[in-house]
Amino acid sequence: MTADHLAGAAGTALLTDRYELTMLRAALRSGAARRRAVFEVFARHLPSGRRYGVVAGTGRLLDALEQFRFGADELDFLREAGVADEDTLRYLAAYRFTGDIWGYAEGDCYFPGSPILVVEGTFAEAGVLETLALSVLNHDCAIASAASRMVIAADGRPLIEMGSRRTHELAAVASARAAYVAGFATTSNLRAGHVYGVPTSGTSAHSFTLVHDSERQAFEAQLESLGAGTTLLVDTYDVAAAVRAAVAVAGPGLGAVRIDSGDLPVVARQVRSLLDSLGAERTRIVLTGDLDEYSIAALAATPVDGYGVGTSLVTGSGVPTAALVYKLVARADGHRGGYAGGDGGHAHGDGGYAHGDGDGDGEAGTLVPVAKRSVGKPGRGGRKWAARRRDGEFAVAELVTDSPPGPGDGRALLRQLVRGGEIVGREPLDVARSRHRDALAELPAHALRLSRGYPAIPTLFEPPSE
Repeated sequence: MTADHLAGAAGTALLTDRYELTMLRAALRSGAARRRAVFEVFARHLPSGRRYGVVAGTGRLLDALEQFRFGADELDFLREAGVADEDTLRYLAAYRFTGDIWGYAEGDCYFPGSPILVVEGTFAEAGVLETLALSVLNHDCAIASAASRMVIAADGRPLIEMGSRRTHELAAVASARAAYVAGFATTSNLRAGHVYGVPTSGTSAHSFTLVHDSERQAFEAQLESLGAGTTLLVDTYDVAAAVRAAVAVAGPGLGAVRIDSGDLPVVARQVRSLLDSLGAERTRIVLTGDLDEYSIAALAATPVDGYGVGTSLVTGSGVPTAALVYKLVARADGHRGGYAGGDGGHAHGDGGYAHGDGDGDGEAGTLVPVAKRSVGKPGRGGRKWAARRRDGEFAVAELVTDSPPGPGDGRALLRQLVRGGEIVGREPLDVARSRHRDALAELPAHALRLSRGYPAIPTLFEPPSE
């Protein structure tokens, strides 16, 4: 199977756990498939010691939802594998999500219990989206949350995302996108540049120096090809000798040098002093080599101009998943309550749903909260809304309520992404990037510390659980 197939060129419907179709098959038989249902994506907790999370992947999820179709090949596979019976296959062949989806805007911050995605539809329509939603959001939120901490540690110095060689080829593209939302300046991944418009950058590896007869020859070739503004890698052999050769070849207008090994704070200071002595005061220094937010913070007093981050970025700096879950929080109270329409669709109007009344799709039903009582994994039922309450300039609480927030509740956090099956929440990536800067500025100062701590603001549930 090619990467294009995995990426969704043939549709995203089989990016699904089998148990979702097992449940669908049984729900079609019981009649619960058409029952009105509300699912919610949230995190019970943040990774240990972290103070906020970052919402990322929303745009990718909307793209994947648009391609969530069961074509002939997918249906043949499900039939031959015994996953679905003929009734289920007929349902899947006509599957189109016709419900509503609300979510936190991409780039915003979230906290424990934040309802970052709310999916409203029939149980069948919404239930089969669980794996797709979680696989996108768990990955991208984890990467963006780590990237945000790195941006804070860099304190204005630009960061290059360069982790493509340290993860799955498609995860690399998603990681580059999420890192850009969180404030990284560029990526080395060309597909992220092509598909999402993330600015790209890149210079050379040690192999480029090694394949030439001398380091100076390698520098001359790169400068002739890319110009004096390029970045030369100077730690293949002897750093001081390489810096002298680089300035001798490029002149004092050399754009930058990159250091990828050694005692980085010590070497960077030596290189800065040497560059200045050679008249290359404006030549920048870029550091790479297994950096994370902590090592970047430790380099704060070092005379460098930027960082490249790879492995730590694409692995979420030790937290590769955001631990988000997708849970049913409300359903119609009648066993046969569901949307009107013989095809499983619904009529949308004025923010509500029209329900069947004897047309074969079930009776109208009021939404009732549902939640599991599992030890260690309790749920909190009910369709939810959220607002960020402020006291003056800074946020003081995440307010989660059972009705849309009023003017005095704070900044409303849920925005509509899908209405009646139509995607309405797409936006340029730079909008999400700007939003993240604003969201960080809204948090209290202690939220930006890298040291272990509690969530930056508490999550308040109103009304509280009984």
